[in-house]
Amino acid sequence: MKIALGCDHGGYLLKESIKNHLEKKGFECLDYGTHFTESVNYPLYAKKVGDSVANRECELGILCCGTGIGMSIAANKIQGVRAAVVSDTFSARATREHNNSNVLCLDERVLGESLALNIVDTWLEAEFQGGRHQERLDLVEQLEISLKSKTI
Repeated sequence: MKIALGCDHGGYLLKESIKNHLEKKGFECLDYGTHFTESVNYPLYAKKVGDSVANRECELGILCCGTGIGMSIAANKIQGVRAAVVSDTFSARATREHNNSNVLCLDERVLGESLALNIVDTWLEAEFQGGRHQERLDLVEQLEISLKSKTI
């Protein structure tokens, strides 16, 4: 599986830790940066990862910033991206099983490294359950389309 990774300066150290963790497990990672701790604008990196997932260059994406919130807001502007900020393993599993999230957003300033890696593993191991959850995702997709065409 190919996973897109991205971060801003507030998530750089966590992204690097996640990349090392995933590569040791045999995942292929495309690192869209940043590659430094100097201040950068998070929407640029959310777009790179979101586009990679939406265009199916990568199956999933992981974004890191100080809180995970900015990245999730930016990534969710990209049609086809379902980004979720997660800070516990229960939510990590649920967002894959129920929401079929395809981008995980994590917060370096709140999570410890061990918990973050556990969240990543839980999220990657979970599988979308479909059924009634697919019906709900279809409604979300209809909402995206109607907002794009401004028919609401």
